[in-house]
Order: sequence, then structure tokens, then C-alpha cells
Amino acid sequence: MSPAFGAMEVEHYAKGVLLEPFVHQVGGHSCVLRFNESTICKPLIQREHQFYETLPTEMRKFTPQYKGVVSVSFEEDEDGNLCLIAYPLKGDHGNLDSIDNSDCEPKNKLLRWANKKTHLLETEKITKEWVRQHRKEEKIKSHKLEEEFEWLKSSEVLYYSLEKKGNVSSQMKHHNPWSMKCHQQQLQRMKENAKHRNQHKFILLENLTSRYQVPCVLDLKMGTRQHGDDASEEKKANQIRKCQQSTSAVIGVRVCGMQVYQTGSGQLMFMNKYHGRKLSVQGFKEALYQFFHNGRYLRRELFEPIIKKLTELKSVLETQESYRFYSSSLLIIYDGKELPEVAVDSDPEDLEDLSEESSDESAGAYAYKPAIGTVDIRMIDFAHTTCRHYGEDSIVHEGQDTGYIFGLQSLIDIITEISDESGE
Repeated sequence: MSPAFGAMEVEHYAKGVLLEPFVHQVGGHSCVLRFNESTICKPLIQREHQFYETLPTEMRKFTPQYKGVVSVSFEEDEDGNLCLIAYPLKGDHGNLDSIDNSDCEPKNKLLRWANKKTHLLETEKITKEWVRQHRKEEKIKSHKLEEEFEWLKSSEVLYYSLEKKGNVSSQMKHHNPWSMKCHQQQLQRMKENAKHRNQHKFILLENLTSRYQVPCVLDLKMGTRQHGDDASEEKKANQIRKCQQSTSAVIGVRVCGMQVYQTGSGQLMFMNKYHGRKLSVQGFKEALYQFFHNGRYLRRELFEPIIKKLTELKSVLETQESYRFYSSSLLIIYDGKELPEVAVDSDPEDLEDLSEESSDESAGAYAYKPAIGTVDIRMIDFAHTTCRHYGEDSIVHEGQDTGYIFGLQSLIDIITEISDESGE
């Protein structure tokens, strides 16, 4: 348990907390769930848990804050809907006193997440024939979610049109195909294992998107090598092939997922890892450009803080002896929300007083300005991380993780190129 949480006032949740899909998950295969507004959780993997427990102080600002462990069970409500419920670890109710429980959904308010289908809107990626077929299938109660998710898997870039009026951030909660895919797969795995074991440990981590109203998220798989030291020969060969056939081998980084809000068209754009693997180096650069472009203009003000943080992270990793972050990802997050700005002859200070709704109603009267906010850079996913401090590992590496550091430098160089080419 992180000592930083010891002084926070919280409530117990002994009766259980309903876990919801974490709607801003854009990559990875492990299911990430929402515990509350500021906390997410994911299945506990011993190696990743050990990483957070022994994390070097200088790396903490570049990783999610670790908040402890919960026990998660697979349950059904009276209608047979499948739910995941989190409880304190048995005999350890006091260990999670530090978690703010104020906005948790209690167990008695079971939301039927398992039966919620992803609402697919008409886009350039969906043919009219598919839309007609989908609407027909929606009327059939036996419609299989897994078939829909197989379609989502094959649709590597998706665009969802949001209502131009209303709260954009609330609309984002129902359109992330990757999040729903991972959540459904997790329910299925736990359902299959329920007869043998229905207590699963999950780790609690900081929700990195909670500070943003409209989170734009880029998930980058870092390093020139992805397989862990304990990988089977088949797994090793598979991971090597993926690296060689993607930008990982060339520049030490590839796109693993993306979510970006384009204010120009009022659309959410999602890109999954299957598309990211196919990108050339030029394609990778174009994907980064797309991530920083809001449909009206490039968010140039983000480049300097991002490059600064990437450079700082690179310096930190260059001091980490023996660490290898195989298959780890790097998240870049910023706020896609824009504030309306009054016309040229108006006082710029009036900007803060204008609401998003008023700008929607008078779109022609205002220019737009990005919300003044922070950009975040964090390392995630440490299931295959190793270092000499772990003790039980048969292979002990020396020196820096050069593959990861190479990927960081490539990322810095490419973002710098985009910034220079776009001008000021």
C-alpha cells in the first residue's frame, strides 16, 4: 500500500462495489475496470504487483499511483446479468481505508453492463448494408455479443459521431469498442472459471484520465523487444515476428491504441493495436499527427511539455540499473475539451465565463481555444518487467533497457519533427 494514501479519509466498502468498464482503455488485452472516479483496477499479475511494491522513488511520477489489492467475484443479479463486484481482501478490511469510496456504485445498484451492447453509429467505416443488418439483429434477443466484437476487432479505425449539443464527456462513456471488448472477455473468462474459483485478486491503480473532461489517449508499445524472459519458444517467436513486422524493430515504438476527439467534425476516433502494427515509420508519424490534431488545427502547445517530460523520463530510465520493461506501454494523455473564445473585438478574459453549451448554440459567433491544462506521460503494464531486485528471476540483466530508451528517443525525434514542420 502506498504510504501517500494513509492520511486520506474514506469509507469502508465491505458490502461490495460494482466494477464498471473503464471507458478510456484503448490498448492492452487485460481488462481494466472502473472502481471509482479516481481509481481503476485490473487483474493482479504477481510480477506487475511486485513492480509497484518495489518501485524506485524517481519513477513514481511516471507511473500510476498504486493503491492496494481487492478481491473480485463474478456474480449474477436476479435477472441473470453478469457483474463483477470488488470486496476488501478477506481479513484485511483495514488495508484499504485510504481509498475514497464516495462515488462508488454500491452492489445493490447493479448496472447491467454485461448486456449493454456497444451502440455503433453510421460512419465511413460502416457500410449501409451492415447498418441495416445490425439494426435487424438488434431486434433479436439472442444476438451474440461476441460476433459484434469480432467485427469490432476487424474494424481497426472507427469514427463515432457525437451530438454537437450536450456534454461531450458523458457521451464518450458509451462508445469505446476496445474497452467493451476487454470487459466482455474478462466476464467470459471468469464465468468459465466460476465453478472452480470465484475469488480473483485485482490491483487498484490511479485513474490517469480522471482530471480530464474529454481525455485523448495514446497507448504506445515501447521497446525493440516485447517477450519476457519466461516466454515459451512459441510466444517468443510470435512477439519477435510482431516487432519485426511493425515499427517496433525500426524505431522501438508502435501504436497500441488511440482515442482522440475531433472537434472539427464532432467525432471520436479510435485506432486499435491491429492497425498500429501495420503502420510504417511514416504511417506512425502520421498517426501521431492525427492524435495531436483536433480536426481544426494542430495542438502545437502540447509539443513542448510532452518533449520535456519524455526527455525527463529518458534520463530517469538511463539511471535504472538492470530493469527491463518488456511489453510495457507508454500513455500520452491530454484534454480534448475546448473553451469558446469570444470574437476578436471582445475581452479575452471573458473566455472563462463562457459555457460549452452557449458556444454550441452560437457556433458561428465564437472561435475556439484549447482548454488550458496538463499533458500526462505515464508508463503502464509491467507484467513482464524484470530487474535484479526480484531475486527469483533466472536471468539478470545488466545496464539500461536500451530498447525502451531507444523508443523514447525516437518518439522525441518524431514529435520534434512534427512540431518543426508545422511551424508556429
